[in-house]
Amino acid sequence: MDSVNATAREAQESKISESRILESKILESSIASATQGVLGLQQSDGHWVFELEADCTIPAEYILLRHYLAEPVDTVLEAKIGNYLRRVQGAHGGWPLVHDGAFDMSASVKAYFALKMIGDSIDAPHMVRAREAIHARGGAIHSNVFTRFMLAMFGVVTWRAVPVLPIEIVLLPFWSPFHINKISYWARTTMVPLMVIAALKPRARNPKGVGIDELFLQDPRSIGMTAKAPHQSMAWFLLFRSLDAILRVIEPLFPKSLRKRAIDAALAFTEERLNGEDGMGAIYPPMANIVMMYDALGKDESYPPRAVTRRGIDKLLVIGDDEAYCQPCVSPVWDTTLTAHALLEAGGDKAVPAAKQGLDWLIPKQELAVKGDWAVKRPDVRPGGWAFQYNNAYYPDLDDTAVVVMSMDRMRREHGVTGYDAAIDRGREWIEGMQSDDGGWAAFDVNNLEYYLNNIPFSDHGALLDPPTEDVTARCISMLAQLGETAKTSKHVADGVAYLRKTQHPEGSWYGRWGMNFVYGTWSVLCALNMAGVSHDDPMIRKAAAWLASIQNKDGGWGEDAVSYRLDYKGWEPAPSTASQTAWALLALMAAGEVDHPAVARGVEYLIATQNEKGLWDEQRYTATGFPRVFYLRYHGYPKFFPLWALARYRNLRNTNSRVVGVGM
Repeated sequence: MDSVNATAREAQESKISESRILESKILESSIASATQGVLGLQQSDGHWVFELEADCTIPAEYILLRHYLAEPVDTVLEAKIGNYLRRVQGAHGGWPLVHDGAFDMSASVKAYFALKMIGDSIDAPHMVRAREAIHARGGAIHSNVFTRFMLAMFGVVTWRAVPVLPIEIVLLPFWSPFHINKISYWARTTMVPLMVIAALKPRARNPKGVGIDELFLQDPRSIGMTAKAPHQSMAWFLLFRSLDAILRVIEPLFPKSLRKRAIDAALAFTEERLNGEDGMGAIYPPMANIVMMYDALGKDESYPPRAVTRRGIDKLLVIGDDEAYCQPCVSPVWDTTLTAHALLEAGGDKAVPAAKQGLDWLIPKQELAVKGDWAVKRPDVRPGGWAFQYNNAYYPDLDDTAVVVMSMDRMRREHGVTGYDAAIDRGREWIEGMQSDDGGWAAFDVNNLEYYLNNIPFSDHGALLDPPTEDVTARCISMLAQLGETAKTSKHVADGVAYLRKTQHPEGSWYGRWGMNFVYGTWSVLCALNMAGVSHDDPMIRKAAAWLASIQNKDGGWGEDAVSYRLDYKGWEPAPSTASQTAWALLALMAAGEVDHPAVARGVEYLIATQNEKGLWDEQRYTATGFPRVFYLRYHGYPKFFPLWALARYRNLRNTNSRVVGVGM
């Protein structure tokens, strides 16, 4: 009997062994295929850049900008953008902020206006559906402030419908309650040229004379100011609304000499930061505002600052055979460093040299000379960061910088590559100097904590500030810890870990400001805590890992809806699985020491099962965040490099005895 049992055991063990060998072969094949797919997308100079798609508002605004300026009609381009706008129209008749998302009034108004400008008949079925959807929700009066500014410039509404933005604001001292350096970089660069426009109150040329009065349930020229936004305090809002009413009366009485001095100051601010064809701030809204500002100042299309900025806008276009859209910006530094991380994890005689090419491309992108706007609050800190885009010297960000430093450090440690030490040291120095007083790190600024400013009428979007957040804080801790700092040896790390400990939500998750949302934030933080030496048995890590396992979808993947950013906090909101969010959850669980957890195996199976014939993954849903509740992003690179990273990490950990992730991401 014992011999029979032994034979049965041997047969069972043989089957298990064969099954594991087969699983290993399938996993290796998947990693190899994904690696090849990513390598095939590398640019000739070594970097990677993938499309960065927002919602319909940017392409709609691009169309409206051309007609505002009365530029020659490009019928082919307009037809392609029209195809894009019609395709992304929601089943509800309007336009959403994310794939399969809820109706959004401002997006719907802009998309409808752009399509009408292109030449779509208001009686076309898709236009009728859009108009009915807008009417059913109270009409275009419920558009946000940015949309109202655009409508005022086209004469659809009057300037009474927008907040007063006195250009004289640029002359205020830093100690005043409102100062442009007390708001975020994206708000600052957008508002400065917009304030010039608001002072001059120009009218769009609009050669076709297109309007959208039919989207309102009242005379649009009778509309006053916006209502209080949900995030705004009634007391603060009423105070600022009263101030707005006073300014509306006295602004016309401001001395002309003061106005001229303020406009000159705004122009000086702008022209110092024009940034060539990459544009001020390297993002669409300020670039478009700058072109319209120069137009309002009487500078024609050949005026160099206007011309170079206008060319930069066209560089944001993605033009296909049938469709076209305009990106809000480009993401080459972010794409390159994250792809390098994935390839370093994958390893191999092709992946590692390609990653090195990417990292070498990044070295001269480090900003070592210009003290950007961040230096207003940190004047004694030397520059040393990387920006998100090709060039954006005044606005490097901490997230990119931390991720670049970690990828370079990994390359030198694991492969003995030299030439990164100086860049790493300056990046570390800059990040340490940019820590906010609460222990956290923000994306671009330090101590940007003037929360009362989110109550001004202009800030109905609630995204005027750049305060510290859990995901960026985690990334900075990951970097410092990977470079050898610990909570015992570094006050920066100790304060950062304390910040993360106090910001964990009751169910175990962390907020993700720049990726959607609690899955992204929790991945970021678990990587940081693991690298910082926090025990995997620590209650906050146990709670986070258990929470991640509990929200896994039945298909083995993970997904999260943009609704999770709701103001009345409800936590994670379920959504169909995506490759990128699944990868984040897997990387998070593995950082928490859970490589052998059944949820991880199911997640790996999901990624392998959903891999396409090119070795990559398809992902229509939006998994990144521009501004919560207002503006979301779809990184076309995310379903390419993150799943590869997770699969390779799984293989590597399964092949080690320690099962411990030894890097910061």
